Amino acid sequence: MIIRQLRDTAQDAEAVDRIARAAFRELDGRPPDDPKTPADVRRGIRSAARVRHLAATDPQGCWIAEQDGEAVGAALSLRREGVWVLPLFVVLPAAQGRGVGRLLLERATAYGRGCLRGMLCASPSPAAARRYRRAGFTLHPTMRLTGRVDRERLLDPGEIPVHAGNATHLHLLDSVDRRLRGAAHGPDHAFMLAHFEELLVADTLAGTGYCYRDGGEVQLLAATSKRIAVRLLREALSRVPAGTEASVSFLTAEQEWAVDTGLDLGLSLSTRGYLALRGMRPPMPYVPNGGYL
Repeated sequence: MIIRQLRDTAQDAEAVDRIARAAFRELDGRPPDDPKTPADVRRGIRSAARVRHLAATDPQGCWIAEQDGEAVGAALSLRREGVWVLPLFVVLPAAQGRGVGRLLLERATAYGRGCLRGMLCASPSPAAARRYRRAGFTLHPTMRLTGRVDRERLLDPGEIPVHAGNATHLHLLDSVDRRLRGAAHGPDHAFMLAHFEELLVADTLAGTGYCYRDGGEVQLLAATSKRIAVRLLREALSRVPAGTEASVSFLTAEQEWAVDTGLDLGLSLSTRGYLALRGMRPPMPYVPNGGYL
């Protein structure tokens, strides 16, 4: 068994994507040869780009396990201004139970040594929940909103203007991040801006906030007030293409403003996984992104 740092190469990115797809197929009970939709293909391309992005920005936090020349597990972690984040931790089903995950997690958590806060989005896997709880994380059960937006329920947006964001807003985004979670996303904002469909920004005397949307998915939302957050979420859901299913994931019980907004627009609510936090409470109002938190 070899545990080595992940390289910023297409080969390593493809290996991590292959492991992740196999692990999540097993978790969801899907067959190995399930067909890929165009959205799946796009998501795979973006996931590979994210692997290379993190391998470049946080090489000491990204690790891959190889056995007999085959990649069998990976852990991607990052540090942003005192917050340690674990965006991905996966092991091939056939390699589980051999200590691969323990070794990978040890390397990744060592990169976060000295960080007072930690964040990750955990799958519903009992083994993963056990491992994160033993690592000192508080597990906050999360909900997910899905379905077709009932456009007849989209009310007048009110007096809070929302406009398209761009690279000139990066300082504003980082300022909102620091206020809510104690750390900016830094270089991750430039990556998300390049890979997600649109960035929405609200900047008023009453408060500020932003929201990334990609297809039907609300990817990340942060605001300095619930009123701004609700306005951004409604605007993002109104822009979901007709016929596309919308989704808002990783909502904890604290994010009732988002739950109420989604239910009001005809979305359905289900439970799945955890938001795992160490040294902090769930940011509010906030919808995390599983890849960058």
